[in-house]
Amino acid sequence: MFLGIDIGSSSSKAVLLDEEKRVLAEEALNLGTGSNGISQVLEQVYSKTGRTPKDILYSVVTGYGRNVYKGADAQVTEISCHAKGVTHLFGEARTVIDIGGQDAKVIRLDGEGNVADFVMNDKCAAGTGRFLEVMARVLNCDIYRLSDLAAKSLRGTQISSVCTVFAEAEVISQLSLGSKVEDVAKGALQSVAKRVCGQARRIQVAPQVVMTGGVALIPEAVHMVEKELGEEIAVPGSPQTVGALGAALFAWEKYHR
Repeated sequence: MFLGIDIGSSSSKAVLLDEEKRVLAEEALNLGTGSNGISQVLEQVYSKTGRTPKDILYSVVTGYGRNVYKGADAQVTEISCHAKGVTHLFGEARTVIDIGGQDAKVIRLDGEGNVADFVMNDKCAAGTGRFLEVMARVLNCDIYRLSDLAAKSLRGTQISSVCTVFAEAEVISQLSLGSKVEDVAKGALQSVAKRVCGQARRIQVAPQVVMTGGVALIPEAVHMVEKELGEEIAVPGSPQTVGALGAALFAWEKYHR
């Protein structure tokens, strides 16, 4: 088997491939760098397949925590791994939008699936899953329930602050002045969509557009990005594990070289 590991700031993912590049198991766990998330997620994929680490021919690690992980044969950047994973799933993809827990990146691909350009926000929580986690906490709901709330809103509440800390205070103030919870939820998703689409326009968005990362599991977030970009967006069946899939595909390639 071939193993791909993606250690993010807030989650750990793993994918096991067989010799034919078929996915044998894929798992994501909301425990990231500095935790035992990677050992837990590996235990889950091995348990699913009935295999052990001895069955791994080659492994590649990617993500925020790749530099501190010593259990893989090689490491590859998350930009390259997302490009590889998306191209494997969507051969016509030309733009990848990945919104994770602590960063957001947009990748433009050439006709062969190689990285032609990219832009990344990893310095500010605004426009990332972390921003939505903070908004969900203020609204006293689960992050994924933001989608249900936003779908009920006719008009989202505008969140003008670009800093997560200031945005939190702004939302609390808006709620105290009578803003509806569903309007604030919609405003939060709109804020993230506008920020990531601003990044995307810097590298010339081209269809097919594919969205990955945990935020892609929030339907209204995907809808907001589609509306802001004016492009239809495809979402993989397991958007969180696309980076780990790319890492596993690199493992396959490196072994056969």
